[in-house]
Amino acid sequence: MAEVEFTIGHKDYRLGAQDGEEKLLKRAAALLDAEAQQILEQAGRMPEPRLLLLAGLMLADRFCTMEERAEKAERHLNRLQSNPARVEVPVIPADLKEAMAELAARAEALAERLDDQRQG
Repeated sequence: MAEVEFTIGHKDYRLGAQDGEEKLLKRAAALLDAEAQQILEQAGRMPEPRLLLLAGLMLADRFCTMEERAEKAERHLNRLQSNPARVEVPVIPADLKEAMAELAARAEALAERLDDQRQG
């Protein structure tokens, strides 16, 4: 088991962590410290338990907001997946189809005449 040292607010801590989890613990401590520093900037020095409580509550509030946003995004995604947007393909008018077929036939006839002239 590794020991991780970190600072939250104005106090240093040392805590044991499972091998491989040191980075996660340091990251979590850094998040808590960032909240604690904001509180200290606004309110000045305060007792450690109160600072930790307020920082924890601020993080919990941010977590709840993010959780709500994730749930909303998930519901939106589920709606999109169950009701995908309909793709409409324009229908080619019949007279345009006929004109294009006639042009294709003329082009083929011209190509055949050119081949005949080259060979002949």
